[in-house]
Parts: sequence; structure tokens; C-alpha cells
Amino acid sequence: MPVDLYYVPGSAPCRAVLLTARALNLNLNLKLVDLHHGEHLKPEYLKINPQHTVPTLVDDGYPIYESRAIITYLVNKYGKGSALYPEEPKARALVDQRLYFDIGTLYQRFSDYFYPQVFGNAPADKDKLAKVEDALQLLDTFLEGQKYVAGPNLTVADLSIIAGVSSFEASDIDFKKYANVKRWYETVKSTAPGYQEANEKGLDAFKALVNSILKK
Repeated sequence: MPVDLYYVPGSAPCRAVLLTARALNLNLNLKLVDLHHGEHLKPEYLKINPQHTVPTLVDDGYPIYESRAIITYLVNKYGKGSALYPEEPKARALVDQRLYFDIGTLYQRFSDYFYPQVFGNAPADKDKLAKVEDALQLLDTFLEGQKYVAGPNLTVADLSIIAGVSSFEASDIDFKKYANVKRWYETVKSTAPGYQEANEKGLDAFKALVNSILKK
């Protein structure tokens, strides 16, 4: 059976899954979810994912949601032995730490700061911006002397974090002023398989959406 991915191209979590699939050379059956018209709230979608979020993966009838759970699942099932999600306990723990940092701190703070401006017409909050800057400083520290966020190899942590950090380009946040983050960003862009197709296209869609909303 095909592996179905319910997604929205501009979504950073969705792009993280697309990047992981490309790194695994795994073909996904893409199913576009029209959030604007409430497809994610329809009974058939709620039956798959009661949280009504994207992305949602369905593999042989088994649904998984939350992008970081999806990407680790994909490597566990389709990339045994891959450095993307190492099996050695300490190496895996470091990848997990970075993923938890991403969902709980870095991407969360970006979301708290930027999305109310885009989707709620709220003014920029300097205190929330300071928290984003603090998270970027932590990321910069993690990258000191490291090629990737969890060591010498590209992992799902890089793919998840770059999907989110690339979205910063649609905002007023200058993440490239952090030298280690800037170097890492360019490294992942040039080494992640299928980066252009899996992330850049969706990022362009996100930027276009932001511009169309903020110009109103």
C-alpha cells in the first residue's frame, strides 16, 4: 500500500517530512489538505487525526501525526541503519534533544512571535522576539565546532530545524547574523537530498501567503 501524506506545501512541519522522505528516497502519495475550506475539520479527516493538524501520515492504514514523530518513524521503518536517525543510544539521544528543542523552544517561539502578526493582525511583540533571539543563540551554541546540529552527520534534526528556520525568511528575524547558524544553513541547503524540491518550493508558497496577508 502507498504511504499517504496529508500536507500543505507552505507548512514547515510538512516540509520536514518531505525532506526526510527525499533523504530516504521514499515516494509518498501526497494528499493536499485545503485548510482554507476546512478539509481538516471534516469527519473523514478527524477520524484519521483528531487533532486536525498537518502533516498526517498514513502507512498501511496506520495514522501518525506530529511531524517529528513522523520523520523518526519513517527512518525507523524505511531507513534502518541510516545516519539520519542513528541507532546508537547517545547519538540518538542527541538527535532527540535537538528535535525536542525545535518543537518546544525554537519553532514554538517563532510561532508565538510571528503567526499572530500574520494570521491575527497583531503587532510585533518585542518580548516574544527576544525569546526567538535567545533560541537562535542557543542553536548557534549547539553548532559551535559542529557541521550539523547533532554532530558530523546530517540527521532528521537538521531537516526539522531547517524547515522551520527557513520560514524565518518570511519574517523580520535575521537569523543569519549568527555565524554558526548561517554556516549550518548553507551546509544543509547544499547537502540535504532534494532540498530545492522538498523545501524551497513550499517555502516560496509560505512567503507568498505571508506577503498576500500582510499587504491587506
